[in-house]
Parts: sequence; structure tokens; C-alpha cells
Amino acid sequence: MTSEFALPEGLRTAPSAEEEQPTSEFALPQGLTPEAAQAQEGSAFDAPRTAAQKRNVFDTPRTYSARHSPPAFTPAQGIPVVRLTKEAPWQDRMRTLLRMPVGDRPVPDSVQRHSDEEDSGPAVPRVLDLTLRIGELLLAGGEGAEDVEAAMFAVCRAYGLDRCEPTVTFTLLSISYQPSLIDDPVTASRTVRRRGTDYTRLAGVYRLIADITAEDIDVTLEEAYRRLAEIRRNRHPYPGWALSGASGLLAGSASVLVGGGVIVFVAAAIGAILGDRLAWLCAGRGLPEFYQFVAAAMPPAAMGVGLAFVPADVVGGILPSAVITGGLFALLPGRALVAGVQDGLTGYYITASARLLEVMYFFIAIVLGVLIVLYVGAGLNPNLHPDATMHVESRPVIQILASIALCFAFAILLQQERNTVIMVALNGGVAWIVFGAMNTTGEISAVAATAVAAGLVGLFGQLFSRYQYASALPYVTAAIGPLLPGSATYYGLLGIAQNDVNTGLASLSKAAAISLAIAIGVNLGGEISRLFLRMPGARDGSRRAAKRTRGF
Repeated sequence: MTSEFALPEGLRTAPSAEEEQPTSEFALPQGLTPEAAQAQEGSAFDAPRTAAQKRNVFDTPRTYSARHSPPAFTPAQGIPVVRLTKEAPWQDRMRTLLRMPVGDRPVPDSVQRHSDEEDSGPAVPRVLDLTLRIGELLLAGGEGAEDVEAAMFAVCRAYGLDRCEPTVTFTLLSISYQPSLIDDPVTASRTVRRRGTDYTRLAGVYRLIADITAEDIDVTLEEAYRRLAEIRRNRHPYPGWALSGASGLLAGSASVLVGGGVIVFVAAAIGAILGDRLAWLCAGRGLPEFYQFVAAAMPPAAMGVGLAFVPADVVGGILPSAVITGGLFALLPGRALVAGVQDGLTGYYITASARLLEVMYFFIAIVLGVLIVLYVGAGLNPNLHPDATMHVESRPVIQILASIALCFAFAILLQQERNTVIMVALNGGVAWIVFGAMNTTGEISAVAATAVAAGLVGLFGQLFSRYQYASALPYVTAAIGPLLPGSATYYGLLGIAQNDVNTGLASLSKAAAISLAIAIGVNLGGEISRLFLRMPGARDGSRRAAKRTRGF
């Protein structure tokens, strides 16, 4: 019995087609063999492993422990976002960015238009040239290296160049900008060949930078160039005769501080004016600044030696040493000293070394000029004694007024703006009150009293500058005038001239210690003032300090 569906005997059936089964689109086509997986690349110093020791690349390392897991690259609380407060002055904001690693700096928003045409993009060469010209004026005016770099950084970021790195040395400015990681960097540099003291011009540059970095003020590149040219063309606020008179007032006031009277005041003023005119004559003849200081130091010393020949019974109360000390006050390079020490404390050691070397040359020039006159006077046997002004009679009211007049004259010599002169003079008067209270009344060391008084000068100067959104130099440099070591310098030079080398070197060492106390005190006062100001970019309001290197 067979089924009716059975095939007849002897008939072959055609092979049935295989059923189509769905496959994955990632399946390999038939006949294609996959390539062997490449072995993981290892170090040449790894020991050879057996097949049993080979592990999958996705396996956890053998040193991994879930209980003692290694720290992750990203903190658990996340990477803190840096937000710069818009209300903070641009100096603080840019200084915060400069002290921050490049990878952590926030990307800036361009706050200024690049040209009169919209959406034209930043003109990189022109922005870099404008930045260098602004930095040149600041560095030539005596500004610190860190503040110059902050100003250059602020101008570049305001015009949209965020990946820029400014570099400042004593006479060279350079800035580098890299458009992207694949583009070649653009670098420009500028050399500062001539420096001059004009704090009015310095204040104008600071106002220009403040307007460039402000969001509510539109300053194009053309407008910035025009304003910078006006700042360069502006004449000094005080004529030449006013500067010579200020030099005489400074020397006369300094002579009163060390015990001089009316005749000493007049003699010191005349000597300083003659020295100032002689220095101008040397400058007009093209002599280097070293010889200008030598020439400027000789007339006050000659005036003091000449008064030493006047008999005491003719005119009483004449102190020749006070005349020479007053003349030295007008020549001591306190501005360069403070700037040099400040650069060293902020990490700019090359610039600091160059500035301090300049101070040393100026000091040697002053020493040379005074010693020439003292050697000539010592041969004539005048009545010069190193102990003549060691015990100065305390006259608080007269000395305070003399210190205020000294700072007033110093501010005029620095070509400061007229609205800042009175404030600086009062700041110097406060510094002298603190010094007198500690040194005379409290009988504290002169070096320690000078450091504290200079710290108050730096503190008030920084607060004044933050209030005015300006540089701190005009509020600090003239105010330290009464603290300069004119007496110690004169005693040292007189001891050397009279062959008492040990006493002379001891007095010169005291002068150097007082000078360093002034510079460190001013810088420390500025740092203390920043403790009371909320720094941008800090979550707790404090400023991040440099990491301790332990000398490595």
C-alpha cells in the first residue's frame, strides 16, 4: 500500500531550494575569512607572557582593587568653572589669568570691534602691534613686569586673541599668538631703548586700557591708535623751571628732616638746583645717565663742604652734613629699587636683576660724585664730622611738614597728575609719622620702622589705585621719599673719604638694608591690600598663590 502522493518508481525529484533565513547585516559574506586580531603593543621591557597569562584588553588590571581604586582624572565634584567678575578691575582679572595654567583659562568674549566693518575678524598684526606699543609705554614709565604683561594680555583678549602669551624683560617686549593648534604662531617683538618718568602719560595709558577692556565702551583699533598717539604727543604737565624748583624743595625739605634750619634749607635747595641744571646740560651733550648722576651729585656736596669752612661763631646751627644729605635725597633711585625688588618677588628674575644692576650703577655714580668732592674737601681740612647729625633733635611738627613738602616736590618731579599730588603728599606724611613714632619714640630699629612705614605706603597706594582704576606707582613712589636712606649713605661716604673704611662700609650696609626694607615693605603692603579685595576666579574670594617649589 502506497500513498497517492508517493513518487512513481524510477522518477527523480529535483533538489529543493534551501529556505532563505534572515542574517545580520554585520555578518561576514560567505567565503570571506576575518583577519586575525592584532596583538596588543607592549613595552620592550615587558617580560614575555605565556598563552595562559594573556588577558583580554578589556579586563581590569591586576593591580586594580574596587576597595582601593585609583583617583579619577576628573574630581568627584567636577572641574571648577572659572568665572571672572566683571566688577573687578582689569588688573586683577588679567593677573588672575596670567597666574592660571593655559588649559584652565576661560575662552574670552571679544568686547571690542576690530574695525569699522562688521564681522571682518581680528586684524592679528595690528592688534599685536597696538599691544606692544602700549606695553612699551608702560615699561618705559617704570611699571613692573607683571603689570605690563597683564596690560598686554588684557588688550589682546579684548580684541578676540585669546591664545596669546606676552613676555616682558628689562628692554624687550614680545608676544606670540597661535590661531589654532594646526596653524603657525604669529610672534612680534619690540625693544624699549629709552625710558623716562612721566606718570601723567602712565595714567593716560591705564585709562585707555580700562576703556578697551570695558564692555560698555566701544574702542576700535583705529580709535585706540589715535588715543595712543595723543598720549605720546602730550607735553609734560610741568615746565622745566618747575622741575628745578621741585628738586630744590625736595633737597631742602630733606635737610630739615635731618636737623637743618633755614640756612641749611636754602643751601641744600641751591645745591640741588645747580646739580639738576648740570645734569640737564650733560644730557643735552649726549652723555650717558651714569655721568649725569655723577654731575648731579657734585654741587650739593660742594655746597656742604663750602659751608663747613664757615666759623661756628659767625652763623650758628649750620650742619654741612645735612646739606649733603638733602642733596642725596633728590638723587637716590628709589623708584627703580622698588620696581626691581617687586619684579624679583613676583618671579621675574631676569628683569629684577637688570633693574637692580641699574640701581647699583646709579648708586655708584652718586658715590663717585660725592667722594670726588669729599676727597678734595678733606685735603682742605674742613669741619666735617660723621657724628654731627647722629643725634637729631626731635621736632615732630616741623619734620611732618617737611616730609609732606618732600613728597609734594617728589610728585612734581615724577610728572604726576595734579589731582594726585595732594593725596600722595599726605600718604608720605603718614609714613613719616609712623616711622618717627616707632624709631624715635618707641626706639625700634630704623630698618624695622622703615619696613612698617613702607608697608603702609604700599597698602594705601594699592587701595587708592583700585579706587581710581589706575596704576599704583603714582601713589607709592613719591610717598616713600622721606624714608630713603640719605643720611646713612652720606655717613658711609664720609667715612670712606676720611679713611675710616670700617665705619663707612657699616653705614653703607645700613643704607642697603633700609633700601631693601623699603622695597619689600611696599610690595608686602600691596599684597596685604589684595587680601581685603575679592579676587576674580576664586570660589572663596582668596587669590591662588604660587606652589611651593622648595628650591627645586
